Amino acid sequence: MNIEDFYNYCLSKPEVTEDFPFDKDTLVFKVRGKMFALTSLKKWEEGDYSVNLKCDPDYALELRAQFDAVQPGYHMHKKHWNTVSFNQDAPDRLVLDLIDHSYELVAKANKKK
Repeated sequence: MNIEDFYNYCLSKPEVTEDFPFDKDTLVFKVRGKMFALTSLKKWEEGDYSVNLKCDPDYALELRAQFDAVQPGYHMHKKHWNTVSFNQDAPDRLVLDLIDHSYELVAKANKKK
């Protein structure tokens, strides 16, 4: 999976916006104004293909035990966020499922009123 695939997949979801709220490097995808995925563009350019995704805490522990590509979230709350590396031992389908999981967690917690 490359950054274009990741970018397009995130933007294909309902009510998703992209933003650079922290700096010009950190691309953040939000649903209804809340983050569900973020990545460093500089790291992608350097060959570090990874993304931070929100995750159910119990599921996060399971994933970390099963895949080297899933680590506690870099610069994030480690209980609720994973850093997922692309093109390692986690299949692309799983990475897409984890993007979906993150999106759904955030969207559900931030329902329209």
